Amino acid sequence: EWAVGDRVCALLPGGGYAEQVAVPAGMLIGLPDDWTYAMGAAIPEVWLTAFLNLFIEGRLQAGERALIHAGGSGVGTAAIQLVRAAEATAYATAGAEFKLEKCRELGAALAVNYKKMDWLPEIMAVTGGEGVDVILDPVGADYLQRDLRALRENGRLVHIGLLSGSQAELNLGLVMGKSLRLIGSRLRPRPVAEKIAITRQFQERFWPLLEDGTLSPIIDCQFPIMEAGAAHEYVRQNKNLGKVILTVD
Repeated sequence: EWAVGDRVCALLPGGGYAEQVAVPAGMLIGLPDDWTYAMGAAIPEVWLTAFLNLFIEGRLQAGERALIHAGGSGVGTAAIQLVRAAEATAYATAGAEFKLEKCRELGAALAVNYKKMDWLPEIMAVTGGEGVDVILDPVGADYLQRDLRALRENGRLVHIGLLSGSQAELNLGLVMGKSLRLIGSRLRPRPVAEKIAITRQFQERFWPLLEDGTLSPIIDCQFPIMEAGAAHEYVRQNKNLGKVILTVD
């Protein structure tokens, strides 16, 4: 159903800095006429990652609670919006006040500065000691013990990154005692057919809300492609709120 000249975005298996790419047709998403290509570039990787891990892996349901670590990141800002759109409650952690403010603006019921306080007591307090149902965690080792304690019975911990490392001690008694599930998840390496299915499910459930502006991609800044090194350094220093976009003229 696609034609030359159609404006689209898509999840790629890699090679996203190229001027031309080959993409399975089933993974293409048409851009609304009033969207810029930068807005399109800010969608597939982070929104599909958030959708997959909250709703397919994490099985988040309306009325449940989700904790989003790195709430000011591209995935984090998308995840908070998706949680709210699904009529669930979002909590977030971030390391800068301007990021915490954005998390609250996007709908987080609580946003905790992990550099200034331990987020676990804050989460337990706001949930009346019950904890949360789903945790989206790109941090890894340093958060594992607190993540497990923050989950309520039948909770799901979805690991999507290893920013603090991959080795940690696991309390299996806690996992079994609360019937917890620990899930390791990747998106891009999945089979094409599976990624097409994920894309279609996302389009059916949430794409209309992006088209009408209920949900929106959060773009921090744009760098020319020739300044990709500077863009990477900007992200490495954790300065960005949302996505950093590379532009090709």
